[in-house]
Amino acid sequence: MPDAVHVGSGKVRELYAFDDERLLLVASDRISVFDVVLPTAIPDKGRVLTGLSGFWFARTRGICRNHLLALRPDGRSTECQRLEMLPIECVVRGYLAGSGWKDYRATGEISGHRLPAGLREADRLPEPVFTPATKATTGHDENITRAQAAERVGAARLAEVERLAIALYRFAADHARQRGIIIADTKFEFGLDQQGRVVLADEAVTPDSSRFWPADGYAPGGPQPSFDKQFVRDFTERTAWPKTYPGPELPPDVVTGTRARYIEAFERLTGLKFTDYLANPTIVL
Repeated sequence: MPDAVHVGSGKVRELYAFDDERLLLVASDRISVFDVVLPTAIPDKGRVLTGLSGFWFARTRGICRNHLLALRPDGRSTECQRLEMLPIECVVRGYLAGSGWKDYRATGEISGHRLPAGLREADRLPEPVFTPATKATTGHDENITRAQAAERVGAARLAEVERLAIALYRFAADHARQRGIIIADTKFEFGLDQQGRVVLADEAVTPDSSRFWPADGYAPGGPQPSFDKQFVRDFTERTAWPKTYPGPELPPDVVTGTRARYIEAFERLTGLKFTDYLANPTIVL
């Protein structure tokens, strides 16, 4: 990137700085599960994440400001506003799955939310719930209570991002349901701009940050088929991998199946052909 300076690497993205106000996020084809980047890439995955994020950013500006300034022609690079990121993950759950299901089985609660007794895995919750998590630089993110999150960002700020996260989830979930996809849960990240305003950042409602289930196959009481990286998680769970670095190589069928699921999610949610996005990324905006 001759016009930008590399300033950091995440599990999936490379981060470059243009100046004190603008960044360039480049979404790679790397995939991580259980907070470990696997040695096998998923072709076009970064473009799916970038395109879907752009799609949601363009449609949720009325709910919350976001960091998007422009999409670049490669389909995987985002020019964005530089922010002071909040040190929590803002997870919203509409259905009982993943670590939320594990916490519920153990305590009857998720992040301090007392839930009705007798719920099954993948059941729809009475209302979406906000379940913050730590933002780990190494190791695993961990679910925390609202009180613990408030210690990190302040009670007033937490109430604001909770309201925004739930509003964003409701908007996306309603849109997706009309297109045959259930968004079981999703993770948002927020930052503060130079005026101290909350801004949606990183990615939004992608197969990496969400659980997407086909609505026509929804059957609560166990795990659901998915359009996200659960397909990869399920493969690694069938191996003897201890969920620590290094991760296992993915076989060709898992790579092909994952890519197909990501692209199907993109096309269902946007109503666009992925090949058309590759030709002109700005069509998602």
